Amino acid sequence: MSADSLPPAVLQVLPMLETGGVERGTIEVAEALVRAGFRALVASAGGRLVPELTHCGAEHIALPLASKDPWVMWRNAAKLAALIRERRVSIVHARSRAPAWSARLAARRTGARWVTTYHGTYTEGFALKRRYNAVMASGERVIAISGFIAEHLMARHGTDPARVRIIPRGVDPRRFDPAIVSGERIVKLARAWRIPDDAPIVLLPGRLTRWKGQEVLIEALARMHRRDAVAVLAGDDQGRLGYRAGLEALAERLGLGRRVRIVGDCPDMPAALMLADVAVSASIEPEAFGRVVVEAQAMGRPVVATAHGGAAETVSPGETGFLVLPGDADALAAALDHALSLDDAARAALGARAREAVLGRFTTERMCAATLDIYRELL
Repeated sequence: MSADSLPPAVLQVLPMLETGGVERGTIEVAEALVRAGFRALVASAGGRLVPELTHCGAEHIALPLASKDPWVMWRNAAKLAALIRERRVSIVHARSRAPAWSARLAARRTGARWVTTYHGTYTEGFALKRRYNAVMASGERVIAISGFIAEHLMARHGTDPARVRIIPRGVDPRRFDPAIVSGERIVKLARAWRIPDDAPIVLLPGRLTRWKGQEVLIEALARMHRRDAVAVLAGDDQGRLGYRAGLEALAERLGLGRRVRIVGDCPDMPAALMLADVAVSASIEPEAFGRVVVEAQAMGRPVVATAHGGAAETVSPGETGFLVLPGDADALAAALDHALSLDDAARAALGARAREAVLGRFTTERMCAATLDIYRELL
């Protein structure tokens, strides 16, 4: 095949391919690109998800894009520019700040079109940090993963609304489908996590970091009327050993040592959600989107989330889940007691409404189709 007849190539850049919503979305878009006849390239420092990426037909290029060292970032720009020229890349799509600075310079040097996804609110302690963050608002098209993020980036950076596209994250209903999760998968997790028979399970998926609200959930567990519920914290500590130890100490201090499980990363989240009686997103800072919420709803699980950020856009209170004030352990305890008190018919009705809402608005197919529409628009 001659160079002129090659299908268009899209290069996505991010720090690593370990775990998380950014990484998952990158792979999903790469797979959609391959299915649509594009060439899909992803540059990162690597990680456990690389085999999944290459299995779908995309190509991974290993570069030290997780580094924030200015000299390394400068060299990355040169390497990316060479890659863009060699592979005749038409569009560069950046998903994180450090690699975005390198990728933007490479795109300018080569004439490739430039897309960014604004994934979070990004902390700003000083003016230079705002400048650092602004690269994520610099795309010819800037994808905001929720209405909350769109408002934030326009207010913070003065981004022209004409360049902004709101594309919510999605879940794959083929994977997150209650009908395909076997009893064996559920039992395997229950045994691995040492769940007592008939104990109600309250599941909080998410990496172990204070803003995700694991401490609030443990405090709420101590205030619930139900004294038999077990809280499962499923997420990688990413080296935050002190925070993990603090969670364990808090549980012991509240007399909950036997009712709190810190289980690490869970590779089978559909089964984990089927094991759970209630899923929780207790973030004390606004989630940019809150993928955990829609994953739980797709599995027909009652979900309790904090009423701010993207989560407030994905839960209809009392219809598809429940919302509580962030950081309010009493309110969370009351909501969990209420969710656990639902009879079978009420749980089934809530779960059906939740799954229907997700299928209508928050699927991977919708997310990928909207993203590819942006690529085609620029091409």
